[in-house]
Amino acid sequence: MDDFYVSHSRFTDPGALSSWLDTTPRDVAALRLAASGLVFHYWAQGDITEHGFPAARREEINLRYASDMFARLRELDPAPPGGPRPKVQRIVGCCRDFTLLFVSMARHHGFPARARVGFANYLVPGWYLDHVVAEVHNGVEWHLVEPQFPVGFGEFDLLDVPRDRFLVGADAWTAARSGDVDPARLVVSPDLDVPFLRGLPYAWHNLVLDLAALNKHEMIQWDLWGALTDDASLTPATLARADELAELMADADVEQLRVAFEADDVRVPPVIRSVTPPEQLPVEVVLR
Repeated sequence: MDDFYVSHSRFTDPGALSSWLDTTPRDVAALRLAASGLVFHYWAQGDITEHGFPAARREEINLRYASDMFARLRELDPAPPGGPRPKVQRIVGCCRDFTLLFVSMARHHGFPARARVGFANYLVPGWYLDHVVAEVHNGVEWHLVEPQFPVGFGEFDLLDVPRDRFLVGADAWTAARSGDVDPARLVVSPDLDVPFLRGLPYAWHNLVLDLAALNKHEMIQWDLWGALTDDASLTPATLARADELAELMADADVEQLRVAFEADDVRVPPVIRSVTPPEQLPVEVVLR
């Protein structure tokens, strides 16, 4: 494996806050635990205002770059990541943000790390929920790492999440297409009755986001570009394209992934659309 996943992307680069991370431990387990205390999930525990957050802080869910996230965290509490941090001194975000911050700290310390987008079956029984975790290479193979939860969560090793508990984008698509997983079980949330955010349409969405993440474009979950739309119907051509990408992503090396990502329908352009929940009103975003 080359050093592609050791170097920062424009999204994981801590920028001027790099020196702030120097005191964080060069240990994957400790970095995972540190990341779990940096974000407060914007909906998992109900309305954030019930936990002491002003409603205006919900805008933090659109923080896109690790440099901005770390700057906000330092503003809230100047202590570097790793120590106890009250809820209101964490940024408001989601699974993608726990992962982005973990990957940023891991790369800072020279670990090959990347984000993976897919579906987890350990969040709500009977369902595969939209989720983002990390992957770290130990010199031999990639291990899925769950940065969101504290020690003691679940019945598996958070530093080595079983592949049948978290399905990366290609695995989720293939399982849904083959019938190994009921596509109706793939959702953002079981209670969210938005057709685009369920089944094969969202599996296609996460497949493309996972390809982007494998190419170090760690996008926000509600970003849209290229072939990605908020349309709940998939054409036969899109189904065939997704099948093709899923097969390639299952075994591709870094160079093949780079080539696949050059296609116009999946490559991240300079300007994208982002559909922030819950309003779901698309806005244009110019990427740095």
